[in-house]
Amino acid sequence: MRTLQLQPPTRTLWQLTSIMLLALVLSGCGINNIPTYDEKVKAAWSQVENQYQRRADLVPNLVETVKGFAAQEKDTLTAVIEARSKATSIQVDESILNNPQKLKQFQQAQGELSSALSRLMAVSERYPDLKSNQNFLALQSQLEGTENRIAVARRDFIQAVELYNTEIRTFPGRIWHSMLYSDMPLRENFEATTDNAEEAPKVEF
Repeated sequence: MRTLQLQPPTRTLWQLTSIMLLALVLSGCGINNIPTYDEKVKAAWSQVENQYQRRADLVPNLVETVKGFAAQEKDTLTAVIEARSKATSIQVDESILNNPQKLKQFQQAQGELSSALSRLMAVSERYPDLKSNQNFLALQSQLEGTENRIAVARRDFIQAVELYNTEIRTFPGRIWHSMLYSDMPLRENFEATTDNAEEAPKVEF
């Protein structure tokens, strides 16, 4: 009896088909979820960085404008300048996501800048000419919009981290993590530092 043997081209076709079917099965089991969610975390973090940098870029013009009308508010102006310097001195890149201490320092520095800006806004209430200045009004609008963007970026980052962390701590993601992605740790998340932290700060003049 002659044994039927597959010709090389046919055998190759079966191999390719098997590989494709295996890939589809694995993808259906969520094998790609972990790196996909990790990329979402990184993308969300980039937006957090961008919005905080946008705010930091507004501070010098804001301080100079206030100084023109309220130079005697030296302590408040100095506090804003120092808080901005501290916030921008922390080097931030994707590596910060794996460094809980550095992420906490970054968050604290940004919180201090938020507090300093709030005090500066309170000072402006005592100077009617400042409140009606066109440059100040333009900066008010930009700062308010930036604070809203920061709140949205933080929310998106928090949600992305929760999704990623949940995936690697539950089935079947936990299995894929132990087998293929053990070098990808749980991500640290922002912590609420004030009441109503999920709401954008109100910028009132």
